[in-house]
This record gives sequence, C-alpha cells and structure tokens, in this order.
Amino acid sequence: MTRPRLLLALAVLGAGAMMLAGCATPSGAGSGSAAPTESGSASASPGASSGGAAGTDDVEAAWLDGGRGVGLVTYGSSSCLPVVGEPTYADGVLTVDISDPEGEACTRDLVPRGSYVGLPEGVDPTRELEIVVTGTYADDTDLDGLEGEIAVPEEFAPSAGWADDDMLLVLSWGSSTCPPVLESAEAAGAEVQVRFAEPVADQVCTADMAPRVTVVMVTGDVDDDAAVTAVLSGGEFADVRVPVLGRA
Repeated sequence: MTRPRLLLALAVLGAGAMMLAGCATPSGAGSGSAAPTESGSASASPGASSGGAAGTDDVEAAWLDGGRGVGLVTYGSSSCLPVVGEPTYADGVLTVDISDPEGEACTRDLVPRGSYVGLPEGVDPTRELEIVVTGTYADDTDLDGLEGEIAVPEEFAPSAGWADDDMLLVLSWGSSTCPPVLESAEAAGAEVQVRFAEPVADQVCTADMAPRVTVVMVTGDVDDDAAVTAVLSGGEFADVRVPVLGRA
C-alpha cells in the first residue's frame, strides 16, 4: 500500500473509534450513582453511614428518671449511637442537638435507638414540654405533663416511661460498652414483663457509669386505666419493679 493510501486508512479508522467512544457512557458518569450490582441495586460500602435517617421516622420521647430526664428515640444505624449535645431550656421549650458521630464507619440498617437527655433547671415535669431536636435528626415533639404523685428513683436506679402506644423506654446505668440486651417484653394488665439476655461470658466492659436507654416494643394488652409497672428481669436485673411514667 502506498504511503498516501496508508495515511487515509489510518485516518478513517481513528474517526470510527472516536464515534464509538462518544456513544458509550463511562462507568458511573452521568448517572450520579455507582454501577449496579448483579441484583440491580447500586453497590454500597459496608462501612458507610446511613446518615440521613432523620425524617425517616419521627422522634419519640418519654419521661424518665422521675421527671429528671427524657428519653428520645431516633432511627438509624445500630452500630453508631447518636451524639447528644448539651440541652437548653427556655419558655417551655427544650432544645437539644442529636447528630451522627463523625468519622465512624456505621452499618446501613435502620433501628430505633434511645438517647438520654438530663433536663436543665427550670423544667417542670407536671407541665407540657415542647422538645426541639436539631442536628442530623432535626424534628420536634412534645410530652404531656405527668399527673399524680411522681416517684423519684434513687440515683442510678432504673426507670421507665411510655414513648408510644406499644413502646416504652427503660433507663439503666452502667458500662457504656455493655448495655442491656432485650429479649422480650410482654404486657398483661397493669404489668409489663421485660426480660433481658444474660451477659456474654468473659465480656470485657468499661468501668464507667453511663445512662443506657433501651427501646422496648411491648406485646400483649396493657390496662389503660391502671398505673403500669415494668418488671425487669434477666441480665443485671433481679425482678426490679419500676413505675412506667406517662401514658401513650
């Protein structure tokens, strides 16, 4: 082949290659998402945080510790508990920041997690409390004031409060790395039997004294006209009886 014909052939081949490249879409370009896996869904890093769990479900609240604190329920990763900021209180409104921890690898499941908020001075548990949550889980909710005589537990004693029709929160104090693990919760009349799992053998726990809020989904029927008692058993509890504050 003469030199002029060779150059012409190479030019034609180059133009054809450029046209084919222009018709193809590079992996991940133009779609804003990762390439799909065999199941048809975009692949996700197992260490990535669920992040925007806020807005997926409303924040729930319950009175705890004889009205000295509240428990707040947010929905997100089971492996990364949210960080609670210092609360403030003014004109009947409690404001608290609840955000995801920074720089931690979190599972992408979606579960209810309980957080304890100690109340600032001036909060009256017998009056309605408006709660404004800022941060990752921005939302607002309110709690009706407690009625009747309020039993204030001793320091570091467990307590419980209603957050919803079939959800109660149990506050306990102990190692932050070894919280109680719920097994079951069955209601019958004016009692809710709440059973926890036995501790894992040779489990190493920190020696701090931290508040742990367990979200308890209750089965069975509760007597709406009676003061309900939660009976805590198993694990670190030996049939401890605590009144459940509030009504759902």
